[in-house]
Amino acid sequence: MSTRRIKVRKRDLAIKLQKVSSHPKPKVNLEQYTIPADLAAEILFTACYVYGDIEGKRVIDLGTGTGRLASGASLLNAEYVVGVDIDSTSLAIAAKSSELLNVHVDWVLANADTIRGRVDTVIMNPPFGTKQPHADVKFLDYALAVGDVVYSIHKISTRTFLNQWLRKRGYEAYEIMTAKMEIPHQFTFHTKEKEFVDVCVIRIRKLLLQP
Repeated sequence: MSTRRIKVRKRDLAIKLQKVSSHPKPKVNLEQYTIPADLAAEILFTACYVYGDIEGKRVIDLGTGTGRLASGASLLNAEYVVGVDIDSTSLAIAAKSSELLNVHVDWVLANADTIRGRVDTVIMNPPFGTKQPHADVKFLDYALAVGDVVYSIHKISTRTFLNQWLRKRGYEAYEIMTAKMEIPHQFTFHTKEKEFVDVCVIRIRKLLLQP
């Protein structure tokens, strides 16, 4: 674990990330829920200043949406940031927001499973898998294929299953925080103005073999 000199305050990061717009017409099948700015800031701040996984690192955000996590990583002085999504509207918004924030991110229109190469850190808010079964696990597969460390957000109700799934594949997951993620009224089946989903944020690394 790393303790680094704080260069960007968490509150300032959250304020800046509020400038990243949500998707105007989200697609239900893609589960396009924009991560709240305060939660994005909390995750990124912890990844950067507690674990040393952002500043000076190569970072990728799979299923970036409108780019809050990717832009936030750039604000925290990542060496290189890529945001990947299959939705062109999301990426257009992400590009405008990163320009507004004066940060550089390479926005890539592609399926997450087509990405090749290695990065230091994957940080992502994948689909929960409620509309496309096991979409969360598929994204974890994609992330583990390219990242040395993975930060991922999941429903707390899936925590035990995911821990078992990861361990069978030789990975360990540490829960770095839990939160109530706000889901605004954006689809016709939503009956409330906003709801809150209990989520956990996990940090995943390859299991170290004991001598």
